[in-house]
Amino acid sequence: MTGKSVEVRERIVRATAELLGQGGREAASTRSVSAAAGVQAPTIYRHFGDMQGLFSAVARETFAAYIQQKATHETSADPLEDLRRGWDNHVAFGLTNPAVYGLMYSGGADPSALRDGQAILQRLVSRVAQAGRLRVGVFQAAAMIAAAGEGVTLSLIRTPPQERDLHLSIAVREAVLGAVITSQDQDSACQDQAETARVAVRAVALHAVLDGTSTTLSVAERQLMGEWLERLTKIEPTPPAES
Repeated sequence: MTGKSVEVRERIVRATAELLGQGGREAASTRSVSAAAGVQAPTIYRHFGDMQGLFSAVARETFAAYIQQKATHETSADPLEDLRRGWDNHVAFGLTNPAVYGLMYSGGADPSALRDGQAILQRLVSRVAQAGRLRVGVFQAAAMIAAAGEGVTLSLIRTPPQERDLHLSIAVREAVLGAVITSQDQDSACQDQAETARVAVRAVALHAVLDGTSTTLSVAERQLMGEWLERLTKIEPTPPAES
């Protein structure tokens, strides 16, 4: 692709992103994009195949820029607060870019564009696990958080701005975190908690750092240890004896 061709492509993407931001997909017709980018309709089709291809490219590149910025954020000493901040940033991105978010999370764009975001979420959740604060496995917790975050963001996007209750995001965030996170003083102050629950918390934490034992354990040993730890995370507390 020549330098001029790249410049034209970037101009089309930029113009489409602006139109989507101003009025959604209805505002980004072939005619309006052509006029805003200063090109003819065949130029759009030559670069993107069709308008769906153009929308997918805009969603992918806008989301990629957001993920790149997100990846540069420094982590703090509190992995749980970093996870909360990640949630808030995700919701804010959706409300700032509703058309792009809708394309990304409603099947209108290449699913591979979401992988970097999923990887960042898993890293945030893994840090919480390593701190001994996760009550379920990393992948399960990340899946629950992702599903809840996507749902609340799409719900807020569908609500007229003047009717949005932004506290809904905080309420859902804390509800889902409450389902996967242990209380900070759980180990020292919950003498009445079943021992199996405390074992599960530690098993999740150890599983999160298992890959770091590659110089100590063989592949087979790590696989076996992983199976044991996964089993420990799913132990049901022993019911109290009947009086």
